[in-house]
Amino acid sequence: MTPSPERRRELLDTAAEVFAAQGYNATTVRRIADEAGMLAGSLYYHFDSKESMIDEILSTFLTELWEGYDAVLAADLGPRETIEALVTESFREIDRHRAAVAIYQKESKHLATQPRFAYLVDSQQKFEKAWLGTLERGVAAAVFRADLDIRLTYRFVRDTVWVAASWYRPGGQHSPEEIARQYLSMVLDGIALGT
Repeated sequence: MTPSPERRRELLDTAAEVFAAQGYNATTVRRIADEAGMLAGSLYYHFDSKESMIDEILSTFLTELWEGYDAVLAADLGPRETIEALVTESFREIDRHRAAVAIYQKESKHLATQPRFAYLVDSQQKFEKAWLGTLERGVAAAVFRADLDIRLTYRFVRDTVWVAASWYRPGGQHSPEEIARQYLSMVLDGIALGT
């Protein structure tokens, strides 16, 4: 009898919450099993290790993230519209994979040193290229200010978007799209009234 995909997904969701809360190294298979309401040995029926669990959590998140990002980047939008679409897609991913985003932020630097997780480095480089390229295109087209430090702007936008995983809760007062709209208004138009 093979485990159902639904049960596997439930177990990965539980594991993701535990990894996000406790950190990868501090999390034991027993703790994940306890949270899932099963014996530790039963968890091995579904996964061969906690490394396999975190690998599947992160690779699923990044696959979905890149499906959305690639669609945005292929849409041939202007630089501002591309930034708006990337930010909106990022908040949608936080909505779908909040725990995975938190894990990625806390653990990817350490995990990326292992050959199994080399895709984390590849994804980070692709991510940086997409955002920096869009910002550079915006400066060249006079859509964004010429005096922007592109790398600093990228880091600011990246960090302020993804840190939302620490406070965002799916099903909360605001949809991911509404949060993205408010965020973009602050980032692109500022918070002070013009003089």
